[in-house]
Amino acid sequence: MTTMATRVDAVDTRGDEPFLRLTWTDPMTGAHGYLVVHTLVGDLATGGTRMRAGCTMSEVEDLARGMAAKTAVFDLPVGGAKGGIDFDPKDPRAVDVLQRFCQAMRPWLNAHWVTAEDLGVPQHLLDEVFERLGLHQSFHAAISRAADPAITLDRVRTSLNAPVDGGFLLGDVIGGYGVAQACIATANAYRWAPAETTVAIQGIGTMGGGAAWYLHEAGMRVTAVADAAGTLYCADGLDIPSLLDLRDEYGEVDRSRVPSHVEQLPRDAVLGIPADIFVPAAISYAITAENVGRVAGRVVIEAANSATTPDAEAVLTARGVPVIPDFVANAGAVAWAWWVLLGWVGTDPEGSFQRLRTEMLTKITLLVERWALDHVPPRQTARELAATNHGVTTSRTVTIP
Repeated sequence: MTTMATRVDAVDTRGDEPFLRLTWTDPMTGAHGYLVVHTLVGDLATGGTRMRAGCTMSEVEDLARGMAAKTAVFDLPVGGAKGGIDFDPKDPRAVDVLQRFCQAMRPWLNAHWVTAEDLGVPQHLLDEVFERLGLHQSFHAAISRAADPAITLDRVRTSLNAPVDGGFLLGDVIGGYGVAQACIATANAYRWAPAETTVAIQGIGTMGGGAAWYLHEAGMRVTAVADAAGTLYCADGLDIPSLLDLRDEYGEVDRSRVPSHVEQLPRDAVLGIPADIFVPAAISYAITAENVGRVAGRVVIEAANSATTPDAEAVLTARGVPVIPDFVANAGAVAWAWWVLLGWVGTDPEGSFQRLRTEMLTKITLLVERWALDHVPPRQTARELAATNHGVTTSRTVTIP
């Protein structure tokens, strides 16, 4: 029988304190894992599980707080949580570490915590681990409450694996689609023509790659993308479909096959590429007080969780650069997942795209117009929207069909 070291800290649930913090130590590698449940609504919380070397409790707590805001902004009947593991996802032992973490968190995953993919943990790998543990799928805590769990599980799997244009699966691109719609709604609010709107994207994994694809499809010029190996730049616009075909399993582009007319620049050069919209879609805390002076985008749209530190955002706001916060811009994936669970969308991708497009347009337009008219930071408006929805959401009883 495998042993584990676990610590649970009881915390005050008033104010912005999370409901629970939990630290786990892997007995085989010594790696640490964290679960933070910020809020429980209907006895459930939702939030992805990430894995990266250097992941900390404070990071996971910040992300759990953001998840609670996402569910409130989109009026979802569930609280916010987050899991994180301080381990290199490229290490050959990573899958076993993930499985032991999930086994340790099983009481929460079985009954209260609905998790999904995040940085370093793709959905298919997470579902494989859940299958081995007899939990079938990472939405298990919600699916098990359904009137007919088998039907709900089938609906979730069918939706996640529904094919969409470009050879992708709906579950892999819906988050990036939501980010793209946030960019498009922003451009519409500013009355920028799509063909004249330029976008620079930091990170072209699941979220950034999906956003790049749908922005390219919308006719916008994605002039720069960055991955761990560097920045790729073309002022006339990159051939996004071709570049995405050159990615490996970690979202990195094979530089030996990049066309010669595409400039290859240092990784952080993407910050300083002049663009109408800058999309940080790689890591948390990508824009800091130290590098914010280099940011050349006219608008920042956070595709990565907690992409901008508070100090950096204050500088951008003072410069007249609005920051569309992550808990709106990248919330499409979690909103869609719960729409599927609750049967609010069917398994046809077009219905999901239409609902997300409509919801994102409404929310982003509100944020941008209030910024333009009254200079109210988008984050403040989004928080007010979340607070307005929160009381309704927490008092609602919802049945999962």
